Amino acid sequence: MPDLREKGPGGLNLLTATELCRKLEGKQTTSVAIVQDCLARIAAREPDIRSWAYLDPETALRQARACDAEPRRSRLHGIPIGIKDIFDTYDMPTAYGSTIYKDHQPTADTAVVGMMRRAGMVILGKCRTTEFASPVPVGVRNPHDFTRSPGVSSSGSAAAVADYMIPLALGSQTGGSTILPAAFCGVVGYKASLTGLDRGGVRHLRPNLDTMGLFARSVADIAALRSVLCGVDPAPPVAEMRGIRIGICRTMNWKEARPESVDALESAARSLAAAGAKVHDVEMPAVFTDINQSFNVISGAEALRAMAAEARDHFPTLNQWIRDSLTAAKRVDRAQFDKAQFHVVQCQRAMAEVFAGCDAIITPSTAGEAVADVVSVSNSAFNRIWTLLHVPCVTIPAFTGPNGMPVGLQVVGPVGGDDRIIALSQGIADALK
Repeated sequence: MPDLREKGPGGLNLLTATELCRKLEGKQTTSVAIVQDCLARIAAREPDIRSWAYLDPETALRQARACDAEPRRSRLHGIPIGIKDIFDTYDMPTAYGSTIYKDHQPTADTAVVGMMRRAGMVILGKCRTTEFASPVPVGVRNPHDFTRSPGVSSSGSAAAVADYMIPLALGSQTGGSTILPAAFCGVVGYKASLTGLDRGGVRHLRPNLDTMGLFARSVADIAALRSVLCGVDPAPPVAEMRGIRIGICRTMNWKEARPESVDALESAARSLAAAGAKVHDVEMPAVFTDINQSFNVISGAEALRAMAAEARDHFPTLNQWIRDSLTAAKRVDRAQFDKAQFHVVQCQRAMAEVFAGCDAIITPSTAGEAVADVVSVSNSAFNRIWTLLHVPCVTIPAFTGPNGMPVGLQVVGPVGGDDRIIALSQGIADALK
C-alpha cells in the first residue's frame, strides 16, 4: 500500500484534527494556514481522486480568516471539514449527486452542518456522492489504488480524508455507505445510532435507515467531532482491555467473507484475548433469518416515499439501480412493510439480549479489501443488518489484504452506546497495534 503522506506538500494537512487543535490552541498555527495546506493538497491530487462536487477556495479561506479573528467557540474551532453532497448548505450548491439538482442552492443548512458552523468549523466544500446516495459509483477513485473502488455512497468523503485533503468529513449510511468506504480507503469511519446524531433537515430521508456518519484518520478525531456535535465531553478512551467482553460475530453472511476478512477477524480475536479481553463467539439469533429481505422491503418502500417527486417527474434520468429499486418497491404492500418492521423490532430485541453478555461485537467491516472494479455495486452484506438494527458502528483500519489494500475491523455497540463504543474502539485499535 503506498504511503500517501510522501505525496503531500508536507504541511499541516498531514496532521489529524486532534493534532491541529493542539497547534491552534497553542497559537502555533492558524486556521488559514491549515486551510491553505488542505487546498494545496486538493489542487495537486483532485484531478486523480475526484472527491469534490463543489469547492470554492476563497469561500473556505474567508471562513478561516473569520475563525482566526474571533475567540475559539469549540475544540474544533478553525478545523476544516468536507460535507457529503446530500446535506444542504446555504452558501454552497447541493445536488444530492444528481443532475436533476444541478446548481440547486438551498436556503438553509442541514442541522448538523449548522452545528459545525456554530462550533467555528470551516465548511471546506461538498464531497462527491452517488446519485441520491445509491450504490452506483460515480468516478471517485481510491487513493491507494486508482483501479479499485473507494466504496459508496460516501465515496468523496472517505477518499478525501484518506488522501490527506481534509482531516474530517461528514457522510451518511443507509446500507453500508460510511463503514464500507472508510474500510476500503483505510480511514476510521463511525456510523451513529439511528438518532445518535441530529438528522434534522436531511432531504430524501428514509426514517428507519438513513444515519449520520463521520470520517477521520484517528478514533480520537471521531470522538472530538461527535463531542462537538452533541455538546458533551467525549468518553475517555479505554486504555485497558482486561476484562472487556468482546463478542466475535461472523453473521449469517459469513460465506461472503473473503480470506482477508476472515484472517482479520481471527487475528483480532487472538490479539484482544492476548490483551486480556474476554473473547467469545456470538451467534446471530434464529430470528435474524430473512433479515436481508426485511431490509430490502423497508429500504425500497421508504425510498419510494422519499423520492416520490423525482420518480414522478424525472424517472427516465435516474440510474438503472434506482429505477429497478423503485419499480420493485411499488409491489410492496402495507402488510409486507408492517411485517418487515415488526421483524426488525424482534431482531432489535434479540440483539439487545446479546449485548447483555458483551461490551462490544467485532465483525468484518466489508467482505474483503477494495475490489478491482470502479463501476459495479459494492457488497454491503456486513453493514446492512447493523444499519437496520440502529446500532453504532466504528471501522478501524487495522489490517492489510493480499493486494496491499486496507482491511477494516468493525466494532459494534448497543443502541445509544455511541460514546462507549468509540472509547472501546480506541482501546481495540491500540491492542491491535
